[in-house]
Amino acid sequence: MDFPYTMEKLNETLSICVTPDHKFGTDAFLLADFANARHRDKIVDLGTGCGIIPLILYKKFFPYIIYGLDVQKKAIQQFAYTVSFCHLEGKIIPLEGDLKDIKGILPFDTFDIVTCNPPYKTANTGILSERNSHQIARHEILCTIDDVCRTASKLLKTGGKLCLCQRPERLADVITAMRENGIEPKRLRLVAKNQKTAPWLFLIEGKKGSAPYMDIEPTLTVMEGESFTEEMLEVYGNLPVTDK
Repeated sequence: MDFPYTMEKLNETLSICVTPDHKFGTDAFLLADFANARHRDKIVDLGTGCGIIPLILYKKFFPYIIYGLDVQKKAIQQFAYTVSFCHLEGKIIPLEGDLKDIKGILPFDTFDIVTCNPPYKTANTGILSERNSHQIARHEILCTIDDVCRTASKLLKTGGKLCLCQRPERLADVITAMRENGIEPKRLRLVAKNQKTAPWLFLIEGKKGSAPYMDIEPTLTVMEGESFTEEMLEVYGNLPVTDK
């Protein structure tokens, strides 16, 4: 590759290529764990960035196959290098493309799980980063939550599930977008720093073609005093804990 990068270890056999443009944080670990994949699952991660969610899904669940789609060429170059470095060809497949136009890139009505860590802020809100890659990742510049749900509905087989993470202030937007695209919210979990703070994230699962009914799971707390909770350490697995 013609740009500087580093390789960060996820375990003794898996490492991931990261750069200042495309790296990862706690949200990816929470979402991958929440997805609770099975060995036979076919999965696609939309807006995959450096490919961290597919790597964690592979590490934790060993599903049948995982695709990772991103519109940014550099992100896919990093992701492809990771796949080659870890000898995961045929298990994890990086794809460059726009999630709003996937015809001919990914097969419809095929996938068991779609994951997405979408932009958290609507367009023209919040402070924009100087890096274009960060603007795309954090703001709905190239896609909206409705775009994500519309594409997920095309990709999922009936009964397949869409797993997202988002900020609590966007909960109504996400539920509305899911339902408008034939995906029924079925499972919701809030994430808080500790028992005294308001949630800073939610994890939600919707199923294509399912009947209305949603389970609200206990809030996941990240910290207990100055240490990570036992559950959060399980989410991280055996990766040295650093938040990017």
